[in-house]
Amino acid sequence: MFDELGNGLMVTLHKTTPASATDRVVEKVVEKVVEKVVEKVVEKLTANQKKIVELIGANQQITARELAIEVGISHRKTQDNIAKLKELGIIKRIGHAKGGHWEIAN
Repeated sequence: MFDELGNGLMVTLHKTTPASATDRVVEKVVEKVVEKVVEKVVEKLTANQKKIVELIGANQQITARELAIEVGISHRKTQDNIAKLKELGIIKRIGHAKGGHWEIAN
């Protein structure tokens, strides 16, 4: 299933056990397409956005203020970058602003 998210694309796959060789080929093709789409989205990220994703991957509890300090940009710019990453479906916030955590989309 394909959903348009702002300027991006979200692909939802439902994994089933392949029943035949044809199903396995289709599964491999879908995997390759998804890889290419993800690569294109990641290529379009700025250096700051890539750094934010990297930092969230290392610490899901990191705050926007801590991200701003680590990346070396203002808190406002950090918020803008987070909003863009959410819009692209790359990251999402689980739980409340205080006490929640970040999740990177797979």
